[in-house]
Amino acid sequence: MSEITCLGVLVADVVGKPIEKMPDRGKLALVERIELHSGGCAANTGAALAKLGVSTSILGKVGNDGFGDFLVNYLSSQGVEMGGVIRDNSAATSSTMVMVHGDGERSFIHYLGANATLALKDVDFQRIASSRLFHVAGSFLMPSLDGEPTANLLKRAREAGVITTLDTAWDATGGWMKTLEPCLPHLDYLLPSWEEARSLAGGRESPQEVAQFLLDKGPNVVGLKMGEHGSYVRSRDGYEVSIPAFKVEMVDALGAGDAWVAGFLTGVIKGWGLEKCARLGNGVGAACVTALGAGTGLLNFPDTLEFIKMHTGSSL
Repeated sequence: MSEITCLGVLVADVVGKPIEKMPDRGKLALVERIELHSGGCAANTGAALAKLGVSTSILGKVGNDGFGDFLVNYLSSQGVEMGGVIRDNSAATSSTMVMVHGDGERSFIHYLGANATLALKDVDFQRIASSRLFHVAGSFLMPSLDGEPTANLLKRAREAGVITTLDTAWDATGGWMKTLEPCLPHLDYLLPSWEEARSLAGGRESPQEVAQFLLDKGPNVVGLKMGEHGSYVRSRDGYEVSIPAFKVEMVDALGAGDAWVAGFLTGVIKGWGLEKCARLGNGVGAACVTALGAGTGLLNFPDTLEFIKMHTGSSL
């Protein structure tokens, strides 16, 4: 079975670039490019892990439609094991219209689709139990699984000796900590973005305060994706490290956070220390933003190490 089982959000991303404003009602605007990409936290992280040479399986749900065909076929072609993905005849595949602005920032119009119906009964727990690491990718975008059902899976995984990790998405419902709190005592690593972490921590201002607030809720390690400021990692024993972002020309930030998670988890699987995990995460995230789409800029593991050496002057 796979080293990492990744449960979560699978999305077909229709990406347009550059888009600075919506056309007037009833009018048409031209863009340089429109592309179809695999997206969603589980898809992005799973594909990046496979690219880095980590055997990975995905658990999730897509519709029995063209977008679903695309996601299953594409991710399988990237080396991701897709046997745990359910095809739903009643819900369409989740999709997002991604509007990439000229500076690389993005805005989204999102349809939850089949992700909204993914429930505990759909999850093949044996795949989780036979993995070394279980990663939940996209909490707050799986309303039938978020909260107590996810906590149940994490608890069972830990009891089976599996490392547990979780990454959040933006919570459009505003539930934040009320939804996530049942999961936190069962986590080894919590890996949210800075904006999501601040919302979970009630608007606390510094990475140190935010991470400590979250650590006090149960995880052993909190890793914060800080965008242009790199990443910050803090553990329950008081260890902390900040890793600055690489200086690269950003084309598209889509999937950069998921790429960071994939790099970090690759380090975890290899038994590396937190600083080295975070540096690899920064490197994978930096490579991601150099091309349009969540996976186009990703490199294999040896090339990622060379990329890091080229941009930092030192090897991992």
